[in-house]
Amino acid sequence: MKVVPIKIEAGITGFESPAAEYQELGLSLDELLIQHPNATFVGVATGDSMVGSGIFDGDILIVDRALEPHQGDVIVANFNGVFTCKIFDKQRGMLISSSPHYSPILVSKGDTFQYEGVVSTSVRLHRARKALF
Repeated sequence: MKVVPIKIEAGITGFESPAAEYQELGLSLDELLIQHPNATFVGVATGDSMVGSGIFDGDILIVDRALEPHQGDVIVANFNGVFTCKIFDKQRGMLISSSPHYSPILVSKGDTFQYEGVVSTSVRLHRARKALF
């Protein structure tokens, strides 16, 4: 796949051929979106707890296990047997939703917690693909 570096406006402002200014770059989406291919997996977001971070139900999450989680990163973790996507509050040991409708989760010693990776990118599909669900 070739990437064409153009700016796209939401409205139509002219009738000149869009191809007039295209310049192809030899770059694939894999190269653009995935920094560590051998340490990266893809998941699909469910629910609305991360809408404040721009992650919506059905979005594709690119999760990089090679990245060290920093304070405030959006991560994927296995928390008590459930994969969850949350903001990582490393200092307070909490998983935080970016929606005010969900309370922060304190990770305590009795919980099973396994960090899975940092969400490096999310992709929104405007037409659902059955293969992903």
